[in-house]
Amino acid sequence: MGCTSSVYALGRKKKLTIPEVVVYVPAIRIPLQSDLPSALKGVIPKELVDRLTCLRNQIVLVAEDTDGSAITELRRALEGYLTLLIGLTKKENGLEDLVEFKWKNLGDYGKQEAFVANSWFELLSVVHMMAMLTLSEANSLMIPKAFSGSAVRVLSSDCKREAVDLLLKASGYLEFCIKNIIVHIPPDIKIMLPKDLQDGVLEAISIQALGQGTEIQLGLAVDCQKATLSVKRRLACELLIYYSQAYQCLSGCDMNHGYGKKHLWFIKWKFLEAKTAAYYYHGLILDKGNEPSCHVSAVCCFLAAEEILAESKKACLTFSLAPPTTRSPPLWGAMKHLHQKIPEVASRKSQMYGYLLEEEKALQALPELPNFQLSLRPDNYELPEIDQAWNTEKWEIESQTLKEHLKDCENNTGSDTESE
Repeated sequence: MGCTSSVYALGRKKKLTIPEVVVYVPAIRIPLQSDLPSALKGVIPKELVDRLTCLRNQIVLVAEDTDGSAITELRRALEGYLTLLIGLTKKENGLEDLVEFKWKNLGDYGKQEAFVANSWFELLSVVHMMAMLTLSEANSLMIPKAFSGSAVRVLSSDCKREAVDLLLKASGYLEFCIKNIIVHIPPDIKIMLPKDLQDGVLEAISIQALGQGTEIQLGLAVDCQKATLSVKRRLACELLIYYSQAYQCLSGCDMNHGYGKKHLWFIKWKFLEAKTAAYYYHGLILDKGNEPSCHVSAVCCFLAAEEILAESKKACLTFSLAPPTTRSPPLWGAMKHLHQKIPEVASRKSQMYGYLLEEEKALQALPELPNFQLSLRPDNYELPEIDQAWNTEKWEIESQTLKEHLKDCENNTGSDTESE
């Protein structure tokens, strides 16, 4: 693809659709046109400036024209751009603050633009975009393309496992942002970062991605006849821990904005679903005991699961209606099974052990859920090797003539006057 052409038609009218959410994707940030040539002219070789500008403009064009849906092409361009961008972050090159990089939220709702003269901010934004595109790809995988519109949805196990791999990859990108990029951003710039690039928000999404991977695994276990109750309970309890941790990460962040409020409702919804599953499977295991106290505790778990299930339905609706409006998918995975089984089991076991509940009122306390070590971890991510164009020993930088310098000054002055 050339630097100024694209296979995508510009200016076409975009169809208004309400997106379906299986895997939650926060607002995707995309780059805006930034004036790299003026900032870097005479500082690094022209060929290097042209390559940086070309790749960045390609990302801008494709992202704008496809609303970020051309994931493969965008990922390829981002990875190529990274090999060049890394050079701007090297302290020995002294270029960290030369270029003002411009980014914005994709879409009209909650629009946030950020203009920051710092190459570490640009690196953060690029890796963050790669993470959001990966989450978007995982969401697409969990929504069958040939969907009849009925309440029954069929997804292959391979498709689900691929989605889990993508979630671990996205989590790894975000963990890298937290541990290896944000630490290099000066405090005065860090406090001005967009709200969706706050440390706590990035960490919450990273953990949340692991939780959604665990949710898919739980669904696979429910569909597998060989999976034991212990395995299902463990996965449900791990899922609950992931969403508890994600919520704690957001507790210190400013979430009083559109996408922030919706994000909180998503975590609350998934937290309640996880709690429902954890109490249900814990109750099934307790019910296998021989003591009356085991059956009483099991019934308490089933009744709690039924009550929390009702809360989760309300949270799901609130999440879907919170702007920007989204559609919830038909029931899938473990929750498809539990929506049917929990009311049935809670009713049956309450009738079966009603006399014990009356006799053993002192034992009517909700038992604690077991604590498990978390199984999923983010994939390790490392930046690609820096492009050989940054080998300064081979640089031949063209000097700018006085006439060219004066012309640039006139152009910049004219641009400033027009903007005023």
